[in-house]
Amino acid sequence: MTDIWSVDEHLDDILRAVRPLDHLELQLFDAQGCVLAEDVSVPVAMPPFDNSSMDGYAVRTADVEGSSEEFPAALTVVGDIAAGSGSLPAVGPGEAARIMTGAPLPPGAEAVVPVEWTDGGTGGGPAESMTAHSTAPGGTEVRVHRPAVAGAHIRTRGSDIPAGTVALTAGTLLGAPQIGLLAAVGRATVLVRPRPRVVVVSTGSELAEPGTKLGPGQIYDSNGYTLTAAAREAGAVAFRVSAVADDAATLRAILEDQLIRADLLITSGGVSVGAYDVVKEALSDIDDLPGGVEFRRLAMQPGKPQGFGLIGPDRIPLLALPGNPVSSYVSFEMFARPALRAMAGHAELHRPRVRARLVADTPLTSPPGKRQFLRGSHRNGTVRPVGGASSHLIAALAQADSLIVVPEEVTEVEPGTELEVVLLHHAR
Repeated sequence: MTDIWSVDEHLDDILRAVRPLDHLELQLFDAQGCVLAEDVSVPVAMPPFDNSSMDGYAVRTADVEGSSEEFPAALTVVGDIAAGSGSLPAVGPGEAARIMTGAPLPPGAEAVVPVEWTDGGTGGGPAESMTAHSTAPGGTEVRVHRPAVAGAHIRTRGSDIPAGTVALTAGTLLGAPQIGLLAAVGRATVLVRPRPRVVVVSTGSELAEPGTKLGPGQIYDSNGYTLTAAAREAGAVAFRVSAVADDAATLRAILEDQLIRADLLITSGGVSVGAYDVVKEALSDIDDLPGGVEFRRLAMQPGKPQGFGLIGPDRIPLLALPGNPVSSYVSFEMFARPALRAMAGHAELHRPRVRARLVADTPLTSPPGKRQFLRGSHRNGTVRPVGGASSHLIAALAQADSLIVVPEEVTEVEPGTELEVVLLHHAR
């Protein structure tokens, strides 16, 4: 291996080291946002019985054949059927049963005529709703003004999912519709890969908490918030630790404390070659943190300094990201996000990528031998750079919806050139 790692080499090393988290059986709401770890079959047909899709009257088709406004079919109402009814009146020749949406179809009925096709049992014109029929049904007559074919306005047993069908396969991300389906088939718990727990630690004596007054030489800790939010967007349960000053012993103690609640640790800052690179100092002597973190230089811009290793008795992955805001975020997208998705059991680890035509006033330049990631605005097959290439321009980062990728071998890109674009803020 050379002293300079490629982007792909570093990512491959990370993905080889992380593993999907052990599956857990969780209650449905706790499983939301997790990846399913089992196939879920339907124990009973859905719906489990023929039922009405409308408020109306359950009828035999022969009894309403040829009915019209001028010559309505007059039927005797033999009962009411509400959703959840257990005892059902049989519908014989010349009879109908008033039925509500979701109620089971009674014996003998072949179709449901909507209440709007009837007089609602009032003996007058077409009914507006079932509330028009307020008298007891026994012996009441309803007039039907339209014919109905067999099966009209009936949701048949198993029409949604037949019994024994696999409703959801392992690897499915559980969102609201999937949680609803699990409930509909009677599952109270489900086997999933849990959402990874991430602890984010920013380092730097210059960092102040947002909401406090800045002192001389201080800046607010934006990385801690950016990375925690990014981890949550990636599906993790993320925690931010208050920024740590440039003290190696303090940082070591904090990392050791956080191991108990972390599936992945992320630090930002302190990985370069300066005199106060606290992360490198803290993790270069880790007798109390078994494992090892290797610090590397990558052929990328921004994000050249990186660190990765497994620490603690349980060998928890640690990603040490650079401290400049854009470098930190780009590094998260390229390395931390795929690692988190692998741990959560996702099959697709990466953001969507497309080809787009560069729109710019002047050619783009890129350092030789480095893969450059520029912030971009992607629209209708084109991409325009947002802000400059400097890695401290967080305002431009907030306006970008994509990253423009300039390959290592390319040093200049003319407007109109087609480039690879990483789409950000797209659900995946």
